[in-house]
Formats: sequence, C-alpha cells, structure tokens
Amino acid sequence: MAAGRGGCRLGVAVVLLLLAVLRSAGSTSDAALPVVINTWAFRTAAETAWKVLESGGSELDAVERGCGQCEIDQCDGSVGYGGSPDESGETTLDAMIMDGNTMEVGAVADLRHVKNAIGVARKVIQYTKHTLLVGESASLFAVRMGFPYEDLTTQKSLSLYSEWLNQSCQPNYWKNVVPDSSTSCGPYKRREEVTYQEQTSSQRSVRNHDTIGMVVIGVSGTVASGTSTNGAIHKLPGRVGDSPIAGAGSYADSTAGGAAATGDGDIMMRFLPSYQAVEYMRMGTDPTVACQKVISRIQKYAPKFFGAIICANTTGSYGAACNKIPGFTQFHFMVSSPLLSRPTEQVVDCI
Repeated sequence: MAAGRGGCRLGVAVVLLLLAVLRSAGSTSDAALPVVINTWAFRTAAETAWKVLESGGSELDAVERGCGQCEIDQCDGSVGYGGSPDESGETTLDAMIMDGNTMEVGAVADLRHVKNAIGVARKVIQYTKHTLLVGESASLFAVRMGFPYEDLTTQKSLSLYSEWLNQSCQPNYWKNVVPDSSTSCGPYKRREEVTYQEQTSSQRSVRNHDTIGMVVIGVSGTVASGTSTNGAIHKLPGRVGDSPIAGAGSYADSTAGGAAATGDGDIMMRFLPSYQAVEYMRMGTDPTVACQKVISRIQKYAPKFFGAIICANTTGSYGAACNKIPGFTQFHFMVSSPLLSRPTEQVVDCI
C-alpha cells in the first residue's frame, strides 16, 4: 500500500509539473467565465466591455460597446474617424459583429461619413436579412437607422495624406503599372506585360495596428465577437480587408469558442484564420495552440506577414499568437475575467 501511495503522489507531482510547464510555455490559461479578450493594449475598450457584462448587458452588447469605445478613442489612429486616409485622402470604416448562438453576422465595409461602424453593423443584424453592406449605400442605411452623417476627416488625417503626397505617394499598394509606383504618384495605367513580383513582406507598418478585435464569452458560454478598423493607410479607394469578413476578422460559435485577427488583412483574409482557430478549438485544441497553428499555416505561404490572433473557448480558457518579424516580436492583448482584479494587459512571444 505504501508503494501505491508513493506512486500516486509521484503521479500527482508529474501532472502538476506538466501543468506548470504548459503554463510557462503559454499553451494554456486559467479558465473562468465570463471572459473578455481583445487585440492590442486597448484598455478602455476592455474596461467598457467588462462593465457592460457587470451591469447585466449581453455578450453582443459588450462587443458593440467595447469596440465602439475604440472608435471614440480613435485607438492608435487605426480605429475610428480621422485615421488611415486612403489614396484620395478619405477615411472609411469597416466593422463586423457576430452572434455565436444564432450565427448571425452584421457587417459594414467602406463606410463613409458615419463614425460608429460597429453600431451600424449591429443594426444590420437587427433590422435586415443581410450580412454585409458596403460603401455609400451602407452610409445611407446608417442614416435611416438614426446615425449622424458627419465628416470623418480631421487635421491629423489631412496631415498624413499631405505627407504621403510629398513622399511621392510612398508606400502604396499598386504593382505592374506605369508610371513606376515605387517612385512616383499616379494616375497609373496597367503595363502591357505583367511581371511576377514576389511579396517579400507585409506592406502594413508594425505601428499600424489596424484593428480592434474582441471576443466575449458569457457565464453560460454564449460567444460573441466583433471588429472595427479604418483599414490600411493609403489604401486604394474601395479596398476592404479582413475585418468585416466573418471567419477572417473574427468568428464566434457558442459550441466551440471565438477568435479575432489583426494585422495585414490582405494576406490574412485568404486563410480565414478566425474560423480556422475556432474549428481547432472545437476539436479540443487548447486556445493558444489553436492560435499558433493558424499563424503557422499562414507562415507557409507568407513567412514575413504582419499579424496576430486571439482565441478563447467556451470554458474561458484563452490564448494568442503572432508572427515574428523584425520590429514585431511580441503581441500585447487585453483580458478581463473573474480571476483578474481588473482588465489586464498580457503579452505573448511571437513564433
């Protein structure tokens, strides 16, 4: 019997040691519900979403208010009005929100003259049978829903646009055109002979965080997710990235979990990273490992892409991962849960 008890103690010790190793490796997290997780160190967004849950609001309410707070704060100039002017100097917005119970999605892209993009996306769910509205028509819908029609341009965005013009429109997103887009502004025309140009790295600046992505999981395991962004700075007018695309920008499924991505949307949207991460978690994969597998999959095709992803499952366990490139070796994100005294910034090393 003594030997048996000793073996039992040894087994428990081994299990505890394995858990400690997993935690130190970042492949697991303490689980508790509810949980709010969002991209980057956008603290006020996290605090706002958490307060909504504390006051009895729904998971969708928390996502809408949390991302909406970033729109108000103009988080890092990459969310909301007055940032990331396109080639014409105009700021446009993309956003989405997803209900993990019903699998309904509301989204807007290339939204003009309306500041509360995530709020308009929510109205798409509530008042239409559609999923995605775009451009000036999305703005007209927003006005019908009671949102003010106003200018998204600020002195800062005008200054960014002017500096870009003075730098011969560098950087930009054109290729295979004349005049040479790497040395001059347009207007451009297509070359008669198209040459293959390998994309060696992301056009997106590491400082251009580009998106607030949020996942909220309630006490009962109900999942909601959302995103909001003003997109890639100096983009071609009409460009839409990953943020408003379900499965790319974010994804929510109350039978598995939720995920949200950030980074170079033109690359990341091709891989539906948020959907893929949720499917990994459905199969029992730990959230951090699910995030890492998604990043590794994109690395095979675009090893120098700029991007990160957050993941959380229906137990409240969460994780994140990012692609390691020069200037971007760690990814900061926010977590709120009963295990934390307040919304807390966390950091993960990129892979």
